[in-house]
Amino acid sequence: MAELTTTIDGGVVRLGGDLTGSSEPTLSGAFDEAAAEGTVVLDFTGLEYMNSTGIGLLVTTLVRAQRTDVTLMAAGLSDHYREIFSLTRLDEAIPVHATAEEALAAT
Repeated sequence: MAELTTTIDGGVVRLGGDLTGSSEPTLSGAFDEAAAEGTVVLDFTGLEYMNSTGIGLLVTTLVRAQRTDVTLMAAGLSDHYREIFSLTRLDEAIPVHATAEEALAAT
């Protein structure tokens, strides 16, 4: 398994590697840094793997966004991750866009 990596560009957090339970400090720190923009787009284009604990971290991140009045969006989901978002109903709480640029344009 590869550790989660993040690249932050304004409000866009580009995810790479694996999103698992050990990713919490990385995801949390990236969210905090990007949240200054008022909108955080999680770009899943480079994500290689996500397990159920990683999905739980997304829920935790959503709760943090709601509590701090930050808009949270997702972009770059593969068909597989779109299905996971649908099955877990995350797509009802986190707007999903094809690209990070589309997500930012929607704000």
